[in-house]
Amino acid sequence: MSERTVADVIVHRLTVWGVDRVFGYSGDGINGFMGALRRSAGRVGFIQARHEENAAFMAVGHAKYTGGIGVVTSTQGPGAVHLLNGLYDAKLDGVPVVAIVGQQSRTVLGSAYMQEIDLVPLFKDVASRFVQLVSVPEQVPMVLDRAFRTARATSSPCVVIVPHDLQSAAAPDLEQEHGIVVTAPSWAAAATMPREADLDAAAALLNSAERVALLVGQGAKNASAEVVAIAEKLGAGIATSLLGKPYVDETLPFVAGPMGHLGTTASAHLLGNCDALLIVGSNDPWTEFYPPPGAARAVQVDIDEKKIGNRYPVEVGLAGDAAAALAALDTRLEHRPHGEWRSSVEAEVSRWRILAADRAAVPAVPVNPERVVRELNGRLPADAQVSIDVGSCVYWYARQLVLPPGVPAHLSGTLASMGCAIPYGLAAKLAHPGRPVVALAGDGAMQMAGAAELVTVAHRWQQWQDPRFVVCVFNNRELAEVTWEQRESEAEPRFGDSQELPNFPFAAYARLLGLEGILVDDPEDLGDAWDRAFAADRPVVIEVLTDPEVPLLPPFPAGREKADSMRKGLDAEDDAGHARALLDTYAAQEERPGG
Repeated sequence: MSERTVADVIVHRLTVWGVDRVFGYSGDGINGFMGALRRSAGRVGFIQARHEENAAFMAVGHAKYTGGIGVVTSTQGPGAVHLLNGLYDAKLDGVPVVAIVGQQSRTVLGSAYMQEIDLVPLFKDVASRFVQLVSVPEQVPMVLDRAFRTARATSSPCVVIVPHDLQSAAAPDLEQEHGIVVTAPSWAAAATMPREADLDAAAALLNSAERVALLVGQGAKNASAEVVAIAEKLGAGIATSLLGKPYVDETLPFVAGPMGHLGTTASAHLLGNCDALLIVGSNDPWTEFYPPPGAARAVQVDIDEKKIGNRYPVEVGLAGDAAAALAALDTRLEHRPHGEWRSSVEAEVSRWRILAADRAAVPAVPVNPERVVRELNGRLPADAQVSIDVGSCVYWYARQLVLPPGVPAHLSGTLASMGCAIPYGLAAKLAHPGRPVVALAGDGAMQMAGAAELVTVAHRWQQWQDPRFVVCVFNNRELAEVTWEQRESEAEPRFGDSQELPNFPFAAYARLLGLEGILVDDPEDLGDAWDRAFAADRPVVIEVLTDPEVPLLPPFPAGREKADSMRKGLDAEDDAGHARALLDTYAAQEERPGG
């Protein structure tokens, strides 16, 4: 036996897998692992979050911003339970994360010991691809290798549970023998290309169509050039999923922006009038905004063959890497002159851009949240990284922010969990400390998790090469998205006890932490606030007092029915005149011909 412990083996295995930091929160169930991290002398850093859920979000953010594997750790019992939300974020958005979780000593398992939870069933759904309780020291290297390989191969979270007593046990020197599996910490991606017959069928379908639309998701993150080339060849328009927004240049005249409930009028026109749909790396769930089934013939490209046909009836599936599949498809497509269809798409994109500008200019009390994001255009540094929380701010990001090419922007897309923006932003900053970060968050998400993690920002910012970490808080004293959902989906009036938030002085709190805080209550001050934030020598919280009654209106024609439902909810509210006037203004703008 060597003098090393099992925990030392874990840390060494992490280094071989290329892990340079672990996010988490300590506790007695993981103390052996903490000791090994300390002994590693910084080879694997430990990033302490304020809560295990936020640590898990950091691991997800690390995976999203770096393309690597995020690693998170927690103690047993409540710490393990807290990881679930972040791990489900990883599962639903398809990113690789490995969780190393402590457990009570093996000698007491099954005795209802303090903080004893049966962790394998707890994680069985979220880590359905791989969850394993380690029982003996000899298992550790093999289990870790399988967790990392599975996380990478399946783009999913995997969980390794290590009992407390086992972490401090002596590490054995493994030899190949019966009952022992010696593995290597290595993995290689499969070279995945669609079948030739499927490529031929997809090309025939698209060549025969007159009005082609592309729906582009996060699976096209390495295929931006191929997407544009096909759209140009076919005279097509491009819409994106929310997660696909960063991977298509929205300054192009035929790019219609995000689709769905929080999407644009241009994307609604594109998907509502196409006769062929090419879905690239998207699993967007807003199915009511797809073409009506039967109205468009569809081809879908996805690295995960299980997702083909998952959201829309697809005639031809191309299972493979998006860039390689599109390049092979492009050689089979016939170039066509840009005709009436492309002209109509570009006209709708132009109309949307006018509409977006008009909406941001609508007077609000005191500040229109759409203008907050619009003022960021032209000011966002070309090397920035963006994180977005869940809530009404997602709508303004989707509709108003034009990302410079190459600027990553991430959020909890499919799980849509509040509280992710600051943990995501921290992960981005730790991965790339020389690049500025912008985090957009509502006051509900900040009160839920963000304010606590500002403590982490304050603790770490002086270690960063570039100190710029700009948090923009939309403070409307309301859970605005849910309020509008109540009106829209249930035709219910606002429920104040549920929706109203206590006021929190975010800018003053930032100053209390030694950061810069800027309070904005006049829309004319927004540009200066962004400029000051990007010129600051420390992280900045911009607190903008925004109007909760700016409506979250879906694009027409689907939004027309939604607006009627919203009006019914407003009719049952006292003093809803301001919200009703804003809703009517937005609806009238939608109906305005030609923008």
